Amino acid sequence: MDGKAPGRWAYGLILAQSVIYGLGDPIAKLVYRSEPVYPVMVIRYCIALAILLALFGRRIAAGLRACRVSDWILPSLCMGGAFVMGNLAVERTAATSAAFLRSLSSVLTPVLALLVFRRRYSWKHLPILALVILGLYLLCGRGGLAGFGAGEVFALTQACLLAGSLVFGQRSLDRVDPITLTAMMTASSAVLALAAMVTVGGGWHFEGASLGVWGGILYMAVGCTIAGYFLQNTALKYIPSRRAALLQCTAPVMTAVFSRLILGEKPTALGIVGGVLILLCVSAEIMIKDENNGR
Repeated sequence: MDGKAPGRWAYGLILAQSVIYGLGDPIAKLVYRSEPVYPVMVIRYCIALAILLALFGRRIAAGLRACRVSDWILPSLCMGGAFVMGNLAVERTAATSAAFLRSLSSVLTPVLALLVFRRRYSWKHLPILALVILGLYLLCGRGGLAGFGAGEVFALTQACLLAGSLVFGQRSLDRVDPITLTAMMTASSAVLALAAMVTVGGGWHFEGASLGVWGGILYMAVGCTIAGYFLQNTALKYIPSRRAALLQCTAPVMTAVFSRLILGEKPTALGIVGGVLILLCVSAEIMIKDENNGR
């Protein structure tokens, strides 16, 4: 990516990911009302991995032969861990609260990039980042943050892991193609979800599951996993990880919209102001010329 101006279409990939995840949060909330979280995650990621192998098995095998395990293991474990934590958070707290804490990855990503790879962060982005955090709090802060329970801990852990998936994933994409990295992230998610199910329990209770539940699981597998991972991995070849993280802050706006439509969670007036503020800040960030568009 060095020396290349990022295409605006790459920003669109992250925004599309935000729409997919925004819809996925309330759908997951509905699924977890009737089915245990750990088995749902195992089924979700196994379905996604099976589809990826069926469609791109040869490409994935060739991609793995062309790289080393160290090229993909860190971002894969970060992404897998992030979405295990994220699903646990959605089960235990309001969807909007989970979305708020998850989006703190926008702060953690440039910090991690600075600490690990010495990537500088220009001061001109700081006001936008501060306003985005304010917007996120106004939009999502009403959802249970007065108390800090297990759901909030899981969501904050997810933010840290998402930052790792962005920072390490961008470096990984120098040697691994997006489809191969998507497959390894999905496989890691399946393994970690299975480990969580075996360790904590939950059991299989899908005999009476409705078509709506299976439809929700299929959406999480194809939309949130395959499409979500792939969109991020493709975009990271063209835009810096810190910019991708900031663009991902539009996901809570989408979560608020879909939570209103699906779960009946009504945004407050301040929440609407926060959502508008986020969208304005993201637009401003896209317009700012970055002297260091490289990774």
